[in-house]
Amino acid sequence: NRVTATNDPTAHAEVTAIRRACSELGTFDLSGATLYTSCEPCPMCLASALWARVERVVFAADRHDAASVGFDDAVFYDYFENDQRDALMPVGKMDLTDPHAPAFLEPFNTWNTLDSRIDY
Repeated sequence: NRVTATNDPTAHAEVTAIRRACSELGTFDLSGATLYTSCEPCPMCLASALWARVERVVFAADRHDAASVGFDDAVFYDYFENDQRDALMPVGKMDLTDPHAPAFLEPFNTWNTLDSRIDY
């Protein structure tokens, strides 16, 4: 875990390991890999493993063990599991009836036309 050493809140051990593996292997696809970690991945780390196509994750301590020593990610798990999301951080979709809506979608339209794009 490099969070406090780098002042980077995304530098959890799992994300750091995924970044390093992808860099060393020269790919963003870690299909077939197993991610071993001391603790159950938080939602961000689990999402990173899913994006990297890690085949499986093996952990020792679970989220409740972590919470008992001060690493309580319950608010994040709750965020994804209930309908009270706006209480923590409002997230919403732009109004696509806005006259500027076509501009909102332009990056996706451009991406779809690129011959050089690499789907992930």
